[in-house]
This record gives sequence, structure tokens and C-alpha cells, in this order.
Amino acid sequence: MTAFTHRTMGTVVSLDLRSPAPDGLVARAFELFDEADARFSPFRADSELSRLGRGELDENELSAELREVLALGDAFERASGGAFTLHPAGTLDANGVVKGWAAQRAAGALAAGGARDFCLNAGGDLVCRGVPGAGRRWQAGIRHPHDPARLLGVIVLDEAAMATSGAYERGAHITDGRSGAAAAHWQSVTVIDRDLSVADVLATAVFAMGADGPTWAHAEFGASVIALDAAGALTVVGSVEWAHD
Repeated sequence: MTAFTHRTMGTVVSLDLRSPAPDGLVARAFELFDEADARFSPFRADSELSRLGRGELDENELSAELREVLALGDAFERASGGAFTLHPAGTLDANGVVKGWAAQRAAGALAAGGARDFCLNAGGDLVCRGVPGAGRRWQAGIRHPHDPARLLGVIVLDEAAMATSGAYERGAHITDGRSGAAAAHWQSVTVIDRDLSVADVLATAVFAMGADGPTWAHAEFGASVIALDAAGALTVVGSVEWAHD
């Protein structure tokens, strides 16, 4: 096993690599996160997203990457009936899309470059490929929202992606775009999908949507959802394989 870490986008990205990879491939994967941070950070005045938000860029001046992220956000805003939005409080904010999108691009670059067996962790959002070892399968724990030392459970992830949204680190920061109010039905929402771009956006969308979110995500996108509500009840929708000792 070879482990790599890289601090970027306000978090730590880690890579657990279980088979050899060509020279420079890991560095290139991490560079993709840095490029996304430079382009999409709402905290950098010179980012392309910030410049667009200030009205300094015309539509025909936007990069292909920004167009792709905005299109992804707009598609999920429509699909969720407005619960998910890129415009909370009237501002342009792509944070609900960018981390998963960047991690999925990095995983794609790793796979295309020859890496076969790896798990990429972008601040708790995971994408896994291959296997961790002969006869073994990738597993991932879901943190309990009230106690970082406890887990809601451990799932078998295999070649899939997992993203979690919750209010336990940043407070009530997820807004229901339909009402403008902070979403409060769920304590945490975990989504499992083949693509981390989809899983990441869906985790936020389900959290924002409330009680109907898990069933909607599974019916519309085939994703699996594990959600803990404010009363402590667990909802599981879709196919989830729990790891056993």
C-alpha cells in the first residue's frame, strides 16, 4: 500500500494506492483539485466563478469546465424541483458540485493513466476502483453525526463512490432552495453511486429536499441512500451491502 495526501480546496485529499502507477500520475491527479480550487473557489476574488458572480464575464468567455459544472448544477436544480440550488441567498456558489466533480475527474485521470486499485478520499467523499488486495473488497465507514468516534455503519463499496452531507461540521449550511430556509429534516445523508459527481450533488439535494429525498434519488437516478433524521431514525433506500465482522 502507498498512501498520499494533498491539502487543497479547504480539505485534505488522500489516495490509497494498492498497485503501481506511472511516475507523475498521482501528482497530476492532485493538480486537478488545485485547478478546480483556482477556478471555482468562492473565497478567491480572482477565481472564474467569483468573476462570473460579479458580472465580469460574458457567457461566451466561460471555460468548458465552468460550463460543465454549471450545467450539472442546473440539471439537478431542475430535477429536484429547486431544492438543490447553485444560488443560495442569491449568490453563485458551486460548492455543492465542485468537490465531487473534481474528485471524479481525478479518479478518471488515475484510471486512464494506468492506476488500477485505489481509493480516493476528498474530505470524506470517496471513489474506489479495483480491489485493496487479493480476495478483499473496499469498505467505507459512515461517521455518526454526533460523535466522530462512532460509525453509523460500514458498507462494502467495491467499485463505486460515496458522498455524505450533514450539518455536524459546518452547521446548518444546506439550504432548501424552494423556501430559502435551512434544511433540518436530516442529520446526515450518504449517497452511493457509480459516479462521485452524481453522489456528491445528490447528497446535498436529498438533504435539502427533506423526507422525500431518498426515494426520489433512488427512483430518478438509481442511487442508494442512507439517511439519519433529526429523531435518530435511519432510512435506507436502494441496494446497500453492510460489512460484517
